[in-house]
Amino acid sequence: MTWFWSATRMDPHAVLAAFDEQIRRHPEPDPPDGTVEHDGSVIRHVSVASGWTGVTWCDLDHTSADAVIAAQIHRFAELPTPWEWKHYSYDQPPDLPERLLAAGFAPQPAEALLVAEIADLTLDLPPPPGVELRAVLDTPGVEALVSVHDEVFGGDHSAVGRSVLVGLARQTRTAAAVVAWAEHAPIAAARVEFHAGTDFASLWGGGTVPAWRSRGVFRSLVAHRATLAAARGFRYLQVNAAPDSRPILQRLGFVRLATTTPFMHPGGSA
Repeated sequence: MTWFWSATRMDPHAVLAAFDEQIRRHPEPDPPDGTVEHDGSVIRHVSVASGWTGVTWCDLDHTSADAVIAAQIHRFAELPTPWEWKHYSYDQPPDLPERLLAAGFAPQPAEALLVAEIADLTLDLPPPPGVELRAVLDTPGVEALVSVHDEVFGGDHSAVGRSVLVGLARQTRTAAAVVAWAEHAPIAAARVEFHAGTDFASLWGGGTVPAWRSRGVFRSLVAHRATLAAARGFRYLQVNAAPDSRPILQRLGFVRLATTTPFMHPGGSA
């Protein structure tokens, strides 16, 4: 099968500005107990349970950066877990990564911030023969999703499962998940979040077990989630792509707008 996409009509600079304003500067708290804190030149996510915790946006300069970093370390010292400063390549000052390193942060593998205009994507990309895509609607579906994530990405993704279950219980669904099945076994899984009041839906967790890679399963999961987002009126899909998925997504029509690097702090005071 040949994969086609139309030439993008996006203005990358305008889309990046919209992403920064709509997603980074106006984030949504993670269920079940997450909160968002606006503190002058930074915006933080805080979760006592299993949600994401860290700095999602900042507006710093060379005179304020070190003091603001120290203030965030002091704020998060109250929590018992590590936390993340999510750095984007256009964040200021330019030497912010070096300042984070000096303050005790450790960089994790960088990812590409990719965005596609849904109207530019080919949505008719069914899974390969013998594979069925099933929406995650109940506990067994969540368990299948978690098992795929654990196998593909390593580690324990039970917190993701708990978050999906909380979302399923909501009257208004702000996310959806899908699992690909073959021979009565889950072989791939992915999620999409719908950011109400914005132009963006975001892709998360797309992964396929090794035996089924390079057969079109991943691409069918992208098209499936794009279709869900289009039906809800969203204009763009956004994803933080690892090196293995980035070429596939760019062939499908995603455009690289920036690089994002998670800087992890172990927690406590530095």
